[in-house]
Amino acid sequence: MALGFFNVFGRSRDLQRFDAALREAGLHPRLLPEAVKLTALKLMRNHACNVSDAATCQRAADLLVYCAHGRPVFGETNPEAAVAAVEARLAAAIDAGDSLDAQLVLLGLNAGIVHPSVIEAFGLEVGAP
Repeated sequence: MALGFFNVFGRSRDLQRFDAALREAGLHPRLLPEAVKLTALKLMRNHACNVSDAATCQRAADLLVYCAHGRPVFGETNPEAAVAAVEARLAAAIDAGDSLDAQLVLLGLNAGIVHPSVIEAFGLEVGAP
């Protein structure tokens, strides 16, 4: 995977699929750090998700893009039903604590990509080590 990082062999299909899912959700993939994308894929694999499945990548991308943009911007490029679904997932992730969605939100918080309005609306915070 490191050689793919230097574009020796190009981007992996999983990363290309995740980039496409980010675009579909309304975020240009270059606006999300590579480390966040690679970690999101690893988290999905750790939770036995099939990262070769476009729908799996889309679910993770929707959550990360919502966190990065907040409700108004995410709502501009996604139907209201998708906005409501992501918000329900985010609320459930906060309650669950250790689900894939919770880990993706924590990843976003630690990477500093979560929009302040999302942090405020859902009472998110990163605890001190």
